[in-house]
Amino acid sequence: MSGTIYGIGLGPGSPELMSVKADRLVRSAKHVAYFRKAGRKGQARQIVEGMLADNAVEIPMEYPVTTEIPVEDPRYNKVLSEFYRDCTKRLGALAEEGEDVAVLCEGDPFFYGSFMHLFTRLKDAHPVEVIPAITGMSGAWTATGMPITWGDDVLTVLAGTLSEYELTKHMAETDALVVMKIGRNINKIRRALKVAGKYDDAWLVEYATMARQTVQKLSETPEGIAPYFAIIVVHGHGRRP
Repeated sequence: MSGTIYGIGLGPGSPELMSVKADRLVRSAKHVAYFRKAGRKGQARQIVEGMLADNAVEIPMEYPVTTEIPVEDPRYNKVLSEFYRDCTKRLGALAEEGEDVAVLCEGDPFFYGSFMHLFTRLKDAHPVEVIPAITGMSGAWTATGMPITWGDDVLTVLAGTLSEYELTKHMAETDALVVMKIGRNINKIRRALKVAGKYDDAWLVEYATMARQTVQKLSETPEGIAPYFAIIVVHGHGRRP
């Protein structure tokens, strides 16, 4: 019998925000896989520190590139495609031996997560179960202390990697807004927010739910590259009783 590959959502960063099911599967897992940047421990692995069984076999999957190649460069998809193919073979081989594998996923596995690329390659050959979780954006807007949407508000989630034109267009057409993948794109995002008339209402949340969490009005933050775990939030102001 084939083993099951579990894509386990760990939530936005705090171990206390993991689901009961995710906690149970992590603690009982014999094989634990997770993505990380070369030379780093990996955020997913840090979240479960102290939770793994003593005999758990760890399987770090190190990205061959992160920001070294622009995402629009054809080499980017080629290199990552080969990487995900190799990871699939490794995890699939364990499943064929009847072993279950827990793949640790930051946030929710089906929301801008690397696990999706494994899921599409594994699902037709092996049993795959996905454990949903609180998203990073939910942790971010909750950190601001204000609801993200009211009444009939439309919420739009954007990737900062979009062109400045696309960012501005979508920002201007929505009520509430979340911008992810900020990093080196933050100055482009600032300009788009200003043109869309939403800059003064924007909040920058870094490391939401983690020990290093900061919450600031974007207009009051210094210029510069934002950390990987950063999200911009603009609250809606829709219909209220």
